[in-house]
Amino acid sequence: MKITAQEKQGTLVVELQGELDHHAVETIRDDIDQELRRTHYAGLVMSFRNIDFMDSSALGLILGRYRTMSQHQGRMALCEVNPSLRKIFELSGILKILPLFDSEVQALQYVKEG
Repeated sequence: MKITAQEKQGTLVVELQGELDHHAVETIRDDIDQELRRTHYAGLVMSFRNIDFMDSSALGLILGRYRTMSQHQGRMALCEVNPSLRKIFELSGILKILPLFDSEVQALQYVKEG
C-alpha cells in the first residue's frame, strides 16, 4: 500500500495505491490526519484510481475522515473509482453522504466551491 498526499489549491489530495485493507488503514489514517491538521482541514479529496482491492476497514477510513472534515467545516469528495469499488460504495451507502467524481479536477472544484 502506498499513499501520496499533496496540497492542491489549498485542498489535501490523497492518492491511494495498492490494496487498502485492515493492515494498511491505521497508518494511512494517521498520515491523512496529520496532513489535514497541517492544512487546517481546508478540504480533502481521496483518489482511488490505483486501488486494486479494499475491505470494510477502508469504508471506516473514509467515514472517519468524513466525520473529521465535517467537524472542522471542511468538504470532502471521492474520485476516480473503478466499477467494482463503485458498487461497494453504493451498497455501503457512502455515496449518500459523499460525492463521487470521475476526475480529480471535478472533485477539487466541488471541494473548493464549499
